[in-house]
Parts: sequence; C-alpha cells; structure tokens
Amino acid sequence: MTIADIVRILQADLVCGADHLETEVHNACGSDMMSDVLAFVKDQSVLLTGLVNPQVVRTADMMDMVMRCIVFVRGKDPTPDMIELAGDRGIVLLKSPMRMFTACGLLYENGLKGGEV
Repeated sequence: MTIADIVRILQADLVCGADHLETEVHNACGSDMMSDVLAFVKDQSVLLTGLVNPQVVRTADMMDMVMRCIVFVRGKDPTPDMIELAGDRGIVLLKSPMRMFTACGLLYENGLKGGEV
C-alpha cells in the first residue's frame, strides 16, 4: 500500500509531504501514548493518533526512518511547528475525519497489517 492509498481510504487531507505519497508502507499502529509507541512498536511505518503535539513527530523521527507517515484522526490539526518539523524530517502528515477505530479497521481491511509488537 502507498501513502496515496491511505489518503484515499481514510478520506484524508494531506498536510505535508506531497513528494512522499508513492512511498510503500506495510504496517501501522494506532496509539495516543507515545511511550507505548517507543517501547513496543518495532516496524510500523504509519502511526494513527489523536494526540496533537510536537512529541508525536519527534517520536516518529526517533523510529530510525521506519515511521514514514502520521495520520491525525478525528480531524485534528497539527500545529505549524509540527508541520515544519515533519517536513524537515521527511515525514508525511495526514488528517482524517474518521475515528481511530474506524481508520485502523479500514486500513486493515485494505491490506495494511499491524506488524510486530
């Protein structure tokens, strides 16, 4: 699946990272607790979250170039400093009007897996 597919499936708006839409992704996780993401996520390339603060982008950046895309659910808007940081790090930011449960379910239904925990 590509990030462009995620945009379509989740009816998402692209916030930043248009030059990375054809990036292939294979796994995802949904969490609002960045400590859990750091402790338990091993190979996920997409993070779905309702948490909107710069730590989300910093957490994705700390994942050693594995986390390529962050989807903010429930229509949440990332702040300008988050957008700038993600752009500098090559991380795609999307926002979807869907709730996390629905968004995760749709991605799973369309072939994206949860990966190792």
